[in-house]
Amino acid sequence: MYHFITKIQISCIFLLTVFSSLQAQEVYQLNITQAVEMGTKNSIELKNLSLDFNIQEQKNKEITSTIYPTIAATGGITYYTNVPQIQFPSSDQAIYNVLNKEGVKDQNGNVISTGNASFSVNNVSFIQPWNTQLGFSVNQLLFQADVFVGLQARKTVLQLSQDNINVAEDNLKEKIYKAYYAVLIVQKQLEVLISTKERLTSLLNDMNQMYLTGFAEKLDVDKLQVSLNNTEAGQNQLNNALKIGMSSLKNTLGISQKDTLVLTQNLDINALKVDLMSTDDFNYEKRSEIALLNTALALQKLDFKRYKLSYLPSLAAFYQFQRSGQRNNDFAAFTGKPWFWYNTGLVGLQINVPIYSGNKRKALMNQAKYAGEKVENNILQLKQFIDLEQEVAKTTLNNAIINLDVQERNVKLAEEVFTKTKIKYENGLGSSFEVIQADTELQRAQGSYFQALYEGMIAKTSFAKAFSKL
Repeated sequence: MYHFITKIQISCIFLLTVFSSLQAQEVYQLNITQAVEMGTKNSIELKNLSLDFNIQEQKNKEITSTIYPTIAATGGITYYTNVPQIQFPSSDQAIYNVLNKEGVKDQNGNVISTGNASFSVNNVSFIQPWNTQLGFSVNQLLFQADVFVGLQARKTVLQLSQDNINVAEDNLKEKIYKAYYAVLIVQKQLEVLISTKERLTSLLNDMNQMYLTGFAEKLDVDKLQVSLNNTEAGQNQLNNALKIGMSSLKNTLGISQKDTLVLTQNLDINALKVDLMSTDDFNYEKRSEIALLNTALALQKLDFKRYKLSYLPSLAAFYQFQRSGQRNNDFAAFTGKPWFWYNTGLVGLQINVPIYSGNKRKALMNQAKYAGEKVENNILQLKQFIDLEQEVAKTTLNNAIINLDVQERNVKLAEEVFTKTKIKYENGLGSSFEVIQADTELQRAQGSYFQALYEGMIAKTSFAKAFSKL
């Protein structure tokens, strides 16, 4: 009975484990647009850049807080175990002076002399053992040039964070497009290779029958077997390439390697030839990299302005109020209360005038100026690179389209040659060598076609990115 229960428990655990593992795996059916959306949604880099954007929003609020008043409250209570004391002089000299002046005599009948006056020092404290202070202060910045420039820069700094996100999104889109089409083309190539394998298998069976009936030689059968073996080896290589490509695409999309990914995009060859060649509407400002540098340049100009205005004085207003109390139980007998309270109020303006700082502000202004000029140079250099990138992209895409057309025609011709050669062979008008050679040429043409198709899709993606059409 014990063993029976144990087996049931183990079975339940196994079933739960299998069920959990199945639940953990997802199946994604994505076209290229959905893949881009998923990749941008799951990208850790974009998430971190979005967090940088949120951080900058909070920094902007921090900058804004400088123009609001700051209010602080203070309070405290102290007890002196030994109160502070000062030496206070004590003397009866004045009394003796009066007595001497009035001619008052002592018991011996002599006029009292001032020399009999005494002098002493007593320790006196003006602080009570118990003390407390309660107060608050208000400070308001009225004018500070660099702070107000910082307020002007808030929107620009936020735009810089957004531009960084846009650049990363464009790079990620390009990566997803290339990875997606690479897998899609390998899948199509694998389908064709499987069809080729089926064709060769059928041809090999026919040739075996012809060999058994004496209409073919063993050498013909062996040659065809070698061709079939090579096709199977190619299929294994494509399967490995497909696994690696699919794993890379999953990683780019930010999904688990355990999940199943199904590509639903149709591989439209004509898409290479339309809707891409119009480039008249291109503007450098459409490129996210240019937008990023323009924002950086605007920030450098604001930085220069901030340092330039730092020569101006700053002005602030303040108000302080404090209520202090001291306690002495000895005074309660005379006043009826042991605590004595005092109020102190203070209001004023404070102005700070910068006079000389060792040319520090001038050095900071020059740094901002040179940094701005450096950004301008980077913009010019980037535009030159974009021009080169576009020329290369147009030429590469044109060549890819031409090459794809050629390879497409080659595949059709190779298929026709193979079909005619096979018919001739089956009718006894051709050799098996011609059939094998025609099949080899057909496979080579198909391989060249898919290579041209891959290069065309990559060229299309590069062209789209160069002209901001992704």
